[in-house]
Amino acid sequence: MSLQTRNHVHVNGKGAATMVFIHGFGCDQTMWRALAPAYEERFRVVTYDLTGCGQSDLAAYDRIKYGTLHGHAADLLEILDVVSPGPVVVVGHSVGATIGMLAAIAQPQRFKAQVMVGPSPCYINDEEVGYVGGFNREDIDGLLDTMETDYFGWSRSVAPMIMGAPNQPLLREELTDRFCRNDPGIARHFARVTFLSDHRADVPRSPAPALILQCSDDLIAPREVGAWLERHLPASTLRTIHNVGHCPHLSAPTESSRAIDAFLAQALR
Repeated sequence: MSLQTRNHVHVNGKGAATMVFIHGFGCDQTMWRALAPAYEERFRVVTYDLTGCGQSDLAAYDRIKYGTLHGHAADLLEILDVVSPGPVVVVGHSVGATIGMLAAIAQPQRFKAQVMVGPSPCYINDEEVGYVGGFNREDIDGLLDTMETDYFGWSRSVAPMIMGAPNQPLLREELTDRFCRNDPGIARHFARVTFLSDHRADVPRSPAPALILQCSDDLIAPREVGAWLERHLPASTLRTIHNVGHCPHLSAPTESSRAIDAFLAQALR
């Protein structure tokens, strides 16, 4: 099976370096449409759908391989082997940021910088060490149970809250539609892998300079997570933009692009 078939890979732009965009849970590469084209004059821009999402080959979704986020990180490295002859800047949203980080740890020589949009290495609070992930374990178990019994009802209820963007109802409708178009069985499995993952121990091992792009009001990745990452992620910069929601690359693309540009100007000198 070709990578084009498996992950619906698109390559645009020009440049010696590659910028690859990784979407988050429930989404696909179209979520980058307001951001990625702005970098095509400077980079080879790569967008793709995570296996099991969007227009990827759903038959390629192996619950054992993708039982951890490392399976998706391995896919990213395979794609880069084919499409990227030069250094890489990885831009990941939400769980996509963790996938990008894991790939950068696996092949540090390849990655020049990473942009983490609404990242979270662990979504569950850990009271023993004072870590705030945003959810209690009971919250996550309830979320996963609801997905099991009524995935589409869960999507229609939760997607608008994830998007936020109270003054942009079309974006809220879009994310709801995107969630509802996912294969429910794959989405349930990916959600379990995503929301039960804990990659805090991996964070200090990530060597690439990183931008942590945080929203001022984010249901999924509260500001405490960004502050924790800034303390534990080497060579990291935290930038908080004024935005309600978890998807600033759609609801606040200008502010997101400005933050990324300022970071890259320093990281790629």
